[in-house]
Order: sequence, then C-alpha cells, then structure tokens
Amino acid sequence: MAKIDDVARLAGVSKGTVSNVFSQKRPTSKRVTEKVLQISKELNYVPNHIARSLVTKKTMAIGLTIPHGKFFFSVFHNQFINGVILEASNYGYRVLLDMIAAEEVKTPSLASYPIDGAIVLGPTEEDDRINLLYQHDIPFVTIGKIINKGLQGVSTVNNDNKQVMRDICDYLLGLGHRNIMFLNAGEQMTVSIERSEEFVRVLQEHGVTIQPGMIHYKPGIHSDKYIKYGYDETLHNVKNPMGRVTAIIADDDRTAFSALNAINDAGLRVPEDISLFVICGDQSMMHQVRPSLTGMDLQPSELGVQSVRLLMHKLGILEGSYENNRIVPSKIIERNSCSSIKN
Repeated sequence: MAKIDDVARLAGVSKGTVSNVFSQKRPTSKRVTEKVLQISKELNYVPNHIARSLVTKKTMAIGLTIPHGKFFFSVFHNQFINGVILEASNYGYRVLLDMIAAEEVKTPSLASYPIDGAIVLGPTEEDDRINLLYQHDIPFVTIGKIINKGLQGVSTVNNDNKQVMRDICDYLLGLGHRNIMFLNAGEQMTVSIERSEEFVRVLQEHGVTIQPGMIHYKPGIHSDKYIKYGYDETLHNVKNPMGRVTAIIADDDRTAFSALNAINDAGLRVPEDISLFVICGDQSMMHQVRPSLTGMDLQPSELGVQSVRLLMHKLGILEGSYENNRIVPSKIIERNSCSSIKN
C-alpha cells in the first residue's frame, strides 16, 4: 500500500506539502496540487484519517447534531447537511451525524464523541447539547440563536428570523390580509420564539389585534399529531363563524401541504379564498404544486457552508478575522398561492 513518503518522493515535494494538498490547511500552487493528486491516483494513495490524527492530535471529524423524529428529514435538512459535508471535505474533515431527538440527548455520550468541534442545528431554550459542549470546551457553532444563560461569545450562523417574519407579514398585509394564521415551529425552539415575537409586533404596528388561534406551535416529534400538524388547525379556523382567516403562514412544506389539504376538504381554494405562504420549503418542489407555493428561500446549503467555515476558524484552520455571528440572506420567491384579499 502506497504511503505519503512514496507520493512525496515521486512528486519531488515534502510530506508536509502532500498533507497540505489533501487537508488544504495551507495553500499550494495549482501545479504542485495537480502533480500530487496525479501521483496519488497512480499509486492509489488515500490519506489515512487515523494516521493524520496521530500526527496532528486531531480527530479530523466534526459532529453535526440535528433534532429529528420518526420521520425522514425535510429537504431543508438534506440541503443543509449536503452543504456541511461538502464544505467540511474541503478541509479534510469528516462529519459525524448525530440524529438523536433533542429531548432525548444523552449528554455524557455527546461529550465523549471523537470530534474536534460541532455544529448544532435547531437550538432550544437552555439547550443541553450547547451547555455540555461549552462545559467540555468543545468548539461549536449553532444554526440559530441560543438562549442559554451564562454563555457569552457563542458563534452562530443564522437567517435574520425577525426580518424574515417582518418581510412575510408586510407582504401579506400589503395584499390586504389582516386575519392571518401562523403555523409556527415547535414552541421551545429559538427560531420559533423569534418569529412569534416579530409576528405579533408587526401586526400590532398595523393595528391588528392578536386573537386566540392566530398562532399555533408544532407538536413534539413523538406526538401523534406531528405528522398532521396544520390540518386540524386550518380546518378549525376556516370554519370559524367569527371570522375566517384569509392567509396562512406555514413553517415548512409538510405543514403547508396539510393546510392545503384542509382548505380543499373545506371546499375552499388557494389563493382565491385563502392565501398560503411557506417559510421553509423545498424550492425545487414549490412550483410543482397546484397552485405553486409562494415562500421564503432561506438558502439551507449556504447555512451549512458558512457554519463549517466559522467552525474551521474556531479550530484555527481558517486564519484572519472572521465574524462571530454570520447572517445568511433570505428572500421571498413569489409564485401563485397568495393574492389580494377580496373586498
């Protein structure tokens, strides 16, 4: 089996240069990189993560902890994970995917993972994962705002969730909607808290009184109601004799599809009777639904890329100044599920 010494000798470079070509910890010229890669291919040389770990005292792995339930990840999750894995590979890092449900995190095992750092998606209030990583001095980056007491200077990558909600509300209010229902994410998630607060703030600024039933929260991932979230809530509101909602904001595409089914079962239509807006949807599928769904592009893959880069900076692999809190922009993609309210 070929060794790094063999590649270095035939390429006429040092072992350190060969290592840099694969780890990309330091820049190498295009000519040297191509030569090293070509010889490595001819010799069937593959970098050994274990051997590299012994030399660098690093595991060359990062952890990615994502709360999930008994159902498949959404397309948002898949695109985010893809962004993390591809970007991590650019620095010679593997990704260990932790799919333990947030409320079942076994904190001792999390702290003992063979990782150099971690990326935490979907933080909740007083998130045990975050507290444990912090206590054990494991560098980490969160995707979303954290609300853990006593933690300072935590690195985050996020969308501007308050601006996201303000943009959505302004859009629907501009179409004349005032009776808007919000099918939010889980109540304990920090992203849900931010969006709820801004939803209330924007509507009150426009003189809209927040009524009971205007904001709902996704049930826990082990609840029997999880998979149907959005259907019962929508059906109840569209049949409300005190004033039917004219617009619905859905947290994700699964929730939006449940709401759409309820609207159809009630004998109503989107957008003629009710407008439907999706915050976190699969951009490749939103145009295939009838009607095509207006939504927000949160750029999940870019969230993954930026989280890896920020973590690499914390690990000392990316040098120079780097913002400790990075915001990935979002924008409304207008399609056919929202229209002006009928007078």
